[in-house]
Amino acid sequence: MTLTERFLKYVSFDTQSSEDATTCPSTEKQLRLAEYLRDELTALGLTEVELDAHGYLYATLPANTDKPVPTIGFIAHMDTSPDASGKDVRPRIVKAYDGGDIILDAEAGIVTSPRKFPELKDHVGEDIIVTDGHTLLGADDKAGIAEIVQAMAYLLEHPEIEHGKIRVGFNPDEEIGMGAHLFDVEKFGCEWAYTMDGGELGEIEFENFNAASAKIEIAGVSVHPGYAKDKMINAALVAADLITVMPETETPATTEGYEGFFHLTGVQGGVERATVSYIIRDHDRTLFEQRKQYITDIVSAMNQRYGKGTLTLTLNDQYYNMREKIEPCMHVIDIVKQAIQEAGVEPQVRAIRGGTDGAQLSFKGLPCPNIFAGGLNFHGPHEFLPIPNMEKAMQTVVNICRITAQR
Repeated sequence: MTLTERFLKYVSFDTQSSEDATTCPSTEKQLRLAEYLRDELTALGLTEVELDAHGYLYATLPANTDKPVPTIGFIAHMDTSPDASGKDVRPRIVKAYDGGDIILDAEAGIVTSPRKFPELKDHVGEDIIVTDGHTLLGADDKAGIAEIVQAMAYLLEHPEIEHGKIRVGFNPDEEIGMGAHLFDVEKFGCEWAYTMDGGELGEIEFENFNAASAKIEIAGVSVHPGYAKDKMINAALVAADLITVMPETETPATTEGYEGFFHLTGVQGGVERATVSYIIRDHDRTLFEQRKQYITDIVSAMNQRYGKGTLTLTLNDQYYNMREKIEPCMHVIDIVKQAIQEAGVEPQVRAIRGGTDGAQLSFKGLPCPNIFAGGLNFHGPHEFLPIPNMEKAMQTVVNICRITAQR
């Protein structure tokens, strides 16, 4: 099976995760892909293939050398984002992309245009996989899965390439921030690993946001509106008041690079009760803590205004910047830089304006930077995957295995 064929097979599985679930995996359908991958890895000849009850799949490519070589791993996630449907994905390949508009659905007028998505211009002349405009594609992160599996198949077919013990891990629920929570680092047994979950060709990421969620629950006082003077507290209006005092220039739509933000993710409620939800992000740990204190102070001030207990804030840290865990072992970055260069690509070290499972795994004791998987415009119907990107990512995995053994 070719790399492209593997990817197209994987995207036929609907694996959308759910933020509302309390189980792991958050959706039963993720297990269908996990079971397929379990059988595929077994058929390829990998050993120690194990799928646990929570949908975490582990496997081993045994070493083919007696030299002492570190055990390393490659990780990708099986779920797709709740932001757009992943059901009945209908991919198609645009051959030798000509640089113009790509019509996804002529009847519905859905078009992926380089005017809106200028990154398309970097892939003129290449074969590109796109959607039909009604679902996401699933390159995040089924491209990463396909690249890892294909690399393992390639190494099995080329025993002349010396490598140590290689571990493979595929997990559920990354898109809802839970992918690493039940990942068994001890069982995985690696000195370091790489998540194949990045975007554009050549990307290496070992800096990410520090992240927290903030949920503000508002208890109003409902009184007949005809007799409400000095009695009613309208929870919906308190929510609106809260939102208006948040910094309007520190949102995802107004920031870039290393700039952090407050992102309003939800508002629900009415007169008696309301809920406001934010996510808080910053690369700098000190500024991150200041942002959490900022929203804490706002809630405190509004409780003084509306009455003690009107607003209740719940803050939860989600993950931290992995850089502090990667810097003491920068050889893991040196190896991947060399591997990318030997694949004929210029490495691009970038900070993630988001997070990866690798961030949480790094804080669990497994240094785990992120490597490009090749897709772009994730989480929506304009997602696309240049096939050469995917091929270079697969070559990078093979090169990492070889270089690690050589070192």
